Amino acid sequence: MTASPQPSSLDPEIAARLKRSADGLVPAIAQQYDTGEVLMLGWMDDEALHRTLTTGRCTYWSRSRQEYWVKGDTSGHFQHVKSVALDCDADTVLVRVDQVGAACHTGTRTCFDTDVLAVADAPAPGQ
Repeated sequence: MTASPQPSSLDPEIAARLKRSADGLVPAIAQQYDTGEVLMLGWMDDEALHRTLTTGRCTYWSRSRQEYWVKGDTSGHFQHVKSVALDCDADTVLVRVDQVGAACHTGTRTCFDTDVLAVADAPAPGQ
């Protein structure tokens, strides 16, 4: 991403705190607000974060299409924002959402359910 298509209206105090990648983006993790289920990872620039904060719907920056996209506008699988937080380093955004339908572009609920690389055994009771 070379530049956002338009100037951002993000609160300057929030913008000053963000630590962005070289292309001006921060990863945004979408998590189901009531279960804690991790749904997907998208990318946001300042304007996408501003739109997410002000509209109550997740807006991401598409690195492949070089444009903004609002989750659900084409699929009907909306993400209604419940809260937005920065991690301790201010380089990742956690968006807690109420997910309607599938979060993954493949049609599954989460992007992290089809290629599990490892599962730890649960500890025995009392351990």
